[in-house]
Amino acid sequence: MANFIWYELLTDDAGRAQAFYAAVIGWQVGDSGMTGIDYRIFATPEGEAIGGLMQRPEDAPGKPVWLGYLPVVDVDESLATIVEDGGQVLMPAWTMDGVGRMALVTDPLGAPFYIMAPQDPQPSRAFIEHGTGPAVGHVVWNERIARDPDRALAFFGRHFGWSHQGGMPMGELGEYRFLADGPVMLGALMGVPSGGEPGWHFYFAVDDIDAAAARVSDAGGTIEFGPMEIPGGDYSLSARDPQGARFGLVGPRR
Repeated sequence: MANFIWYELLTDDAGRAQAFYAAVIGWQVGDSGMTGIDYRIFATPEGEAIGGLMQRPEDAPGKPVWLGYLPVVDVDESLATIVEDGGQVLMPAWTMDGVGRMALVTDPLGAPFYIMAPQDPQPSRAFIEHGTGPAVGHVVWNERIARDPDRALAFFGRHFGWSHQGGMPMGELGEYRFLADGPVMLGALMGVPSGGEPGWHFYFAVDDIDAAAARVSDAGGTIEFGPMEIPGGDYSLSARDPQGARFGLVGPRR
């Protein structure tokens, strides 16, 4: 199984980002306890850790972004095969005591993600499959927006075992392809819409989509589209936080 096991926000203003997501999603935010680094932990209202928050260095390239961690058995071996398949290494492999070994890479189309061999034997609950039970505060949908969806699908199929399991037509963008990790519906793969940008788009569960949408605006974020109804009766929206990091929300309309 190769579901995402952790999520991480790299931002230009950790304090403001912490306040924003606590207000919008209801996350608890605490210090990780790591020595020499300000790394904060996002946890659901029930206290389950789902991701981290980290200030970007002032001279760091790029912009604020959410990243996901995918599990592997051997980071160094996986790193080599990813590079052979056209991926790039953004941060070489390193080991963090008590956490695991990890590296920051890209797929062949340039979208960054982490690979990680975690030390904790307990399964992660950062991601919960949409529609399988209570999930407020968890990621419930992982969406890869790609300029070459066929190449992206082939890459993640080879390295993580994901498969294409049905989809929906999207006109000029082609098919909105559902991605499965074995029996688990992980998310979807789609082309890049006009004015959009490629990369990963993670959707967090909320208990009331309209109330959450209002909180996004009140807290200084920007809604790019939605809420719109999705299969199963829930609604989704896409937004950016005050620093510009893209994220999504999924929930019912009360």
